[in-house]
Amino acid sequence: MNQILTRILAVACLALFITGCSATPDEQDLTRGWSAEKIYSEAKDEQAAKNYDRSNKLFEKLEARFPYGRYAQQAQLEIAYNYYKDMEPALALVAIDRFVKQNPTHPSMDYALYLRGLVAFNEAQGFMSQLARQDMSERDPKNAKESFESYQELVNRFPDSKYAQDAHLRMGYLIGALATHELHVARYYYKRGAFLAAANRGKLLIETYGNTKQVEGALGIMALAYDKLGMTQLRDDAKRTLFKNYPDSKAMREDFLSDPWWWSPI
Repeated sequence: MNQILTRILAVACLALFITGCSATPDEQDLTRGWSAEKIYSEAKDEQAAKNYDRSNKLFEKLEARFPYGRYAQQAQLEIAYNYYKDMEPALALVAIDRFVKQNPTHPSMDYALYLRGLVAFNEAQGFMSQLARQDMSERDPKNAKESFESYQELVNRFPDSKYAQDAHLRMGYLIGALATHELHVARYYYKRGAFLAAANRGKLLIETYGNTKQVEGALGIMALAYDKLGMTQLRDDAKRTLFKNYPDSKAMREDFLSDPWWWSPI
């Protein structure tokens, strides 16, 4: 009988011990009872200290506990910024897109668009640093295009935003980079004897990026490619347009693209 009582007491004590060790997250949470303002302030402090993971955990608690307040909306943007600074671009873009969809009229929408453009711009840096490489034709300019589109939306919707000027500057650089990419691909096709593809790529460059310096090179590629194809009328049209707009152009020389000048986006 004593042995049975002893076992019962032992089981009861063990159960109490386990219960004490398995407290709910709220019971273990030091932020329990904090106001939205308090959690937000602590999260910002962690952010300033570059403790981005800890900062995001606090912002997530803020969203969960106070989902309808202004702090919760701002927390979404702060989470995106933390991911951006913590070199997690995919997560940053997801967080930004969530904010944009859930808060279409938020006063900080211009910043959200700017941040989205910045995340994509940084991702495009690898693409843009490779512009003069032979394998450039195989690189995907997706991030550069997405960055440009975000900045374009920003300057169109919020022309007086404090972020608009920097967005304009980055757009100019991105346009040059994308035009340079098209020029490289056209040259890639030409050197491999795909003359029709080269001419079409040059034409696409002119139609899409008509205000860039790369138009000169595109016209040169088109004239050379049409000549190889025996399309004399199209060749003469391309030459006429080339020398009318660039009287001293050397773009009809087959080696003209070896000049590093062509590979500078601006």
